[in-house]
Amino acid sequence: MAYTDDWESLMNGVFGPGGKFKTTPTAPAPKPKQPGGLNDLNAALLEQQKKLDAMLKAQSAQIKTQDTATEAALADSRQMLRDMENDGLLAKGTVDTKPEHLGSFEGLADEVKQTVLGQDAFVESVVRAMRRPFVLGTEAPAARNVILLWGGTGTGRHFTLEETARCMAARGLLKNDSIAALDLSLYANPGAEKLFLQDLYAALHAPGEILVFEHYESCYPGFLKTLSDLAVKGSAPLSSRYLVNREGILVDAGTALAPGAVSRLDPCGKYLIFFSNKGRAALADKFGAGMVAALGDVCETTAYAREDLAALAAQQLNALAQKVTARLGLTLAAGVDVRDHVAAQCTPQKGAAGLSGCCDRIFRALSEYCLQTDKKLTGTVTLTAAPEGLFFRLNDAAPAPLFDLLPAAYTGALDEIKAEISELVGLAPVKEYVFGLADNLQVQQRRAAAGMKTTSLSMHMIFTGNPGTGKTTIARLVAKYLKAIGALKGGQLVEVSRGDLVGRYTGHTAPLTNSVIESALGGVLFIDEAYSLYRGEQDSFGLEAIDTLVKGMEDHRDELVVILAGYTKEMETFLTANSGLASRFPNKIEFPDYTADELLQITHVLAKSKGYTLAESCNEPLRSYYARRQTADARTAGNGRLARNTLEKAIFHQSRRLVAEPAAALDVLLPSDLELEE
Repeated sequence: MAYTDDWESLMNGVFGPGGKFKTTPTAPAPKPKQPGGLNDLNAALLEQQKKLDAMLKAQSAQIKTQDTATEAALADSRQMLRDMENDGLLAKGTVDTKPEHLGSFEGLADEVKQTVLGQDAFVESVVRAMRRPFVLGTEAPAARNVILLWGGTGTGRHFTLEETARCMAARGLLKNDSIAALDLSLYANPGAEKLFLQDLYAALHAPGEILVFEHYESCYPGFLKTLSDLAVKGSAPLSSRYLVNREGILVDAGTALAPGAVSRLDPCGKYLIFFSNKGRAALADKFGAGMVAALGDVCETTAYAREDLAALAAQQLNALAQKVTARLGLTLAAGVDVRDHVAAQCTPQKGAAGLSGCCDRIFRALSEYCLQTDKKLTGTVTLTAAPEGLFFRLNDAAPAPLFDLLPAAYTGALDEIKAEISELVGLAPVKEYVFGLADNLQVQQRRAAAGMKTTSLSMHMIFTGNPGTGKTTIARLVAKYLKAIGALKGGQLVEVSRGDLVGRYTGHTAPLTNSVIESALGGVLFIDEAYSLYRGEQDSFGLEAIDTLVKGMEDHRDELVVILAGYTKEMETFLTANSGLASRFPNKIEFPDYTADELLQITHVLAKSKGYTLAESCNEPLRSYYARRQTADARTAGNGRLARNTLEKAIFHQSRRLVAEPAAALDVLLPSDLELEE
């Protein structure tokens, strides 16, 4: 380097080329013949020392400049990598990964545990599952590993996998942290075969090395065979040959001998990971024992301990505080009481997702507070918890209910449905039960807000009573009502009978029943004349439908309500067909026969809906007629159907009368229009 030559020149100038000291760079040193000679020597040494000091300072400055430039270049490179992380081009944490951890699993589980709390054993098992192919060795296109991740809702299964993939990608153990996912509930019937194969092909060829499968319990069995072949045999043959166009879409090649046609699928060297709420036994029921044997690892989450939930709540509140500062410009303060309130939002239905949902709601409420003024708010917003819920105050202001800041929930649909139910004639005990469902849900929500345990009641019902007593009408309104109060997501009513559930040949019934169950998820499955499913112990098809129905109710307990309807006596016999049937229908509602006065009221309501009115002189003949028919045999009289049929006959006879009496009122029904059988 340049400063080395300067150093040698300086030293040669002091000592000379031979290493002997000289006083000047151009002449030999004079002999000290007089006392002043020593002073000259000291002066020369001092001069040379000054030159040496100046040289050293210059060299030091040059080195510092080079170090500063190097540090700046490193900082720029590090920032570029962080920008790539933020843009998703690199896995989060790549920049901060220690050099000794690159390409290594050492300390990986502890690293994942820093963000995944309360599931230490599960984290270790997931890391072990991801490490297994690195130890055993696998070669593409075979699957790296087939893994089952199972446990309760909201126990961190998905988050653990995501964090493990992120850390592995940062260490260079995966090309990236992308995770492809396939929701198998979208392929519930054989008609979805092309869609299933297209989506599976795309997922297998997607970037990343992890493919997860959700809701295998709801998938058509024939498609599960394809997945089983991928896992067990390492390849799944296709029933047809396909070409892949430029967009990556499979196109049926027919019988053409086209080059590059796809006739089978392989795992493409990916991890195949199945999520479930149940373990090996449930997987074996759907896929068979061979699939269970092919599993490399089975990883199970556990219920969160109280201290784990407290740690999770603290983690969520810390993230919330950062968000409040960054977005709202406020400092958030919260104590142990708020932490425990947030922790209590972990319910069997939501799991730990209830904690993040609560913090999201807190942020939305504080955002509404900031939006109420166009002035910039500053200071500290303090949260406190009470049995009534959360309270907040900004700086020294008085505490106020936090969630009152949020817009009131829309109740128009609920009010409309309640009014429609209330307007139904009679059915007082039925209405009382239906409205009680909303009361229970409201109380459970209040208990959750107060940090208390909650329970979910079974809402499966049995409607018994004679025909025409309003069972189907109430079932349809119940479906809408349960959606309006938040107990169901869909609110649709799927009405079926024996022919929709029982197959015509062996092996047909279970898939048929499962398909019906899938169509009703999020709503109500209403089975009219349900007793017809059971025609004795020799009715194997009917018994299979009942067994499949019971299992489906258990698998989808939080997303399906089943209502069975039929005659009282026959339904009692039906409940003996399966040992678990009666216990799953704790709510038995008897629909009483309508009285003569109620049938008269129904007739007036029906007439009004059709644009007619009944003359007052019609009331007594109709009341007498209805009383006579109901007393004789309400079961065959038809109840509400009797009123409808009677009105339709009256409208028909009125039209004939109006032809003869053109000046008569077009909307009034007279006693002469009534056809009242003796």
